[in-house]
Amino acid sequence: VDAITAPIVAVDTPSGVDPDTGAVDGPAVTAAVTVAFGALKPVHSLAAARCGRVEFVDIGLDLPVSDLVAAEPSEIGAIWPVPGPDDDKYSQGVVGIIAGSATYPGAGVLCTGAAVAATSGMVRYAGTAADAVLARYPEVVAAPSFAAAGRAQAWVVGPGGGTDDAAAQTLRDVLATDLPVLVDADGLTLIARDPSVVRDRPAPTLLTPHAGEFARLTGSRPEPDRVAAVRALAADWQVHVLLKGRATLIARPDGHVFVNDAGGSWASTAGAGDVLSGLIGALMSAGMAPDLAAAAGARAHSLAANLAARDGVGAAPVSASAILSQVRAAVRTLRRY
Repeated sequence: VDAITAPIVAVDTPSGVDPDTGAVDGPAVTAAVTVAFGALKPVHSLAAARCGRVEFVDIGLDLPVSDLVAAEPSEIGAIWPVPGPDDDKYSQGVVGIIAGSATYPGAGVLCTGAAVAATSGMVRYAGTAADAVLARYPEVVAAPSFAAAGRAQAWVVGPGGGTDDAAAQTLRDVLATDLPVLVDADGLTLIARDPSVVRDRPAPTLLTPHAGEFARLTGSRPEPDRVAAVRALAADWQVHVLLKGRATLIARPDGHVFVNDAGGSWASTAGAGDVLSGLIGALMSAGMAPDLAAAAGARAHSLAANLAARDGVGAAPVSASAILSQVRAAVRTLRRY
């Protein structure tokens, strides 16, 4: 395999790549094209870079419904919330963002900005980065704390918020509500110290770890079988879990998993997760179930990153601010489908 220099066409799956997990533990093929007979397999999303262009050939198989699903762009575009004739700013969803701090305001700006771009409802910000947030987004309603923030329909908590006693108390207060809550970044570090604050929470809860944060939550990294790992955490804690990566996985407590292949790794940059959290939080406040909001947000986020990286001539690395600047273009593209 290592000696092959010609383009490779893989039959069904690239040799040496686990068809169920996408894991590689020895010599393996990186195909230019993979021809998938009868059904798409997990490897085609979990190790898309190894598969190259995937061509599906229907051979008439009668298949059961899969519990690993990749949403089509047209499906995401169809469910993206847009204002109807009877909507107002409240009926479209009010999302609360608790992110960033006076010392590290960037997370608050990125997370809040993504929420503003995602839907047409209303965004509340609660925290000590209010001045920086309002300087960029004057349409946001800001307050110094969660207690003073007013009513929201979903909350995002954690990005850049710190891990001190005050941050831990705010996290407990948010999780004590009956509202949907997304927990990311520093919030996950706090949960790793005391999982009881979130385990079996009756209201919808979404945790959004990368692999390192996943290891802090569970004691082990999710590789090599990322799907099994994310399913186990969601079932054990009875929460929704989004595991970040080129192939982002979103698991429900019942074992159903959405997978989103980003089509590249342009979003592997500091602050990109803050943008993703704001996107998903806004969708949750509009009434989407956590798994659908996460699948839609991940799809738009990866498309925004790809749009930011490519200018029609070539591609170049991007920052989180550049990804945020392309969110509306990504949503517009998805809705066009």
